[in-house]
Amino acid sequence: MSGNTATQPHARSCTFSSAAKELGLRRSEFDLAVHLGQIKTVPDEGGGGRRVSRTELDRLRAAPGYPRTLRASVEAVGTGEAAAVMGVAPSRFTRLARLGLVVPVTFYLNRYRAVVWLYLTDELRRFADDKDNAPVLTGRAPEAMREQVAAGLDLRPRNWRGRHLGFLLRQADGPWQRAAALASLLAPAQVAEIVRDPHERSHLNRFRPAPPAHAAPGSPAAHVIEKIMTADGSDEIDWLRCDLTQTLDEARAHEPVPRPAPVEARAHEPAPRPAPVVAHAHEPAPRPSPRPNPKTRPKSKSKPDPVTPRSAVAGQPADRPQRARSGLLGWLRRRSA
Repeated sequence: MSGNTATQPHARSCTFSSAAKELGLRRSEFDLAVHLGQIKTVPDEGGGGRRVSRTELDRLRAAPGYPRTLRASVEAVGTGEAAAVMGVAPSRFTRLARLGLVVPVTFYLNRYRAVVWLYLTDELRRFADDKDNAPVLTGRAPEAMREQVAAGLDLRPRNWRGRHLGFLLRQADGPWQRAAALASLLAPAQVAEIVRDPHERSHLNRFRPAPPAHAAPGSPAAHVIEKIMTADGSDEIDWLRCDLTQTLDEARAHEPVPRPAPVEARAHEPAPRPAPVVAHAHEPAPRPSPRPNPKTRPKSKSKPDPVTPRSAVAGQPADRPQRARSGLLGWLRRRSA
C-alpha cells in the first residue's frame, strides 16, 4: 500500500525529458517553451525538480495544428537568420537589437566565448509586418538612433534579463522564491546591503536559480555569463533593489527564517543530571575502600627477602665485601705456607 501511495503522484506527471520526447520536441525547444509559459509545470511532491502533468500533455496534443504549431512557436534563430526573416541586412538588424527594438529570448557562448543571441521567429515576423516599424526597416536610420549606437548602447543583456526575470517569477512558488529570483540579477554587494541578516541571506541562497548557461565555476565563460546576469544600469539596479525590499517584507511576514537558539538562552539551561548507579540484586553494592593510615606501612609481598651475605656471618661488616674477601685469601695463603 505504501508503494502505491509513493508512485501515485509520479503516475500523474513526468519529467522534462520524458515530456519533451512525448511532445516531439528537442530538449532545448522544450526548455524554451517552458520559459515562455507555453508548457505549464508543477512542483514535484517528492522534493525533486519540476514536472509536467499528464493533463498538460493532453492539452498540448489536443491543440489545433499540433505538433507543427508548438514547434514553430519556439523556433529561435541567430542574427543572420533573423535579418533574413525581417528582410534587412545583418548590420541593420544588429543596430535594431542593440537599441532594444527586438528582444532576444536566450543566448549561448560559442567556442570563442562570444555571446550568440537568439530571437523568436514569430516575434520577428510580427515586427516586420507592423507598418509602424517600416521607417526603421528601410531607408536611413534616424540620427538619434545612430548616435546611441555609436555611443556604445547595447540593450540586449538588459532586455534579456527582464524577460528571464518574468520566467523566474512565474516559476516561483512563494515569496522567498520570488525574492531569490530578484536577488539573482543583483551583484552580491547589492544583496548584502539589502539583506543584512546572514541567516536570511543563507535562506535566500537556497532558492537562488541556476544560471541559464552552463560553465565551469571560475572559468572565463562563467565570468561572461555572470556579467550578462548582473544588472548594470543605475535605473535597473534601483528598480530591482526596491522590488527586492518589498518582496522580502512579504516573505518575512509569510514565513520567518528559522534561527538557532540564542547563546544566553542556552547558558541558562540546567546541566543534565548524571544517571544514578543501580546495583543488581545478585551483586552486592561496592563498598568504599578504607583510607590507608600513613603511620603504618603495608608489607610488600612481591619484593623478595634480602639475602644475607657470607661476610656478615663471618663477623665482617656487610658494607665492605671487597676487604673481607682479601683477608680470607691472605689467611689461606699463610696456612698453606
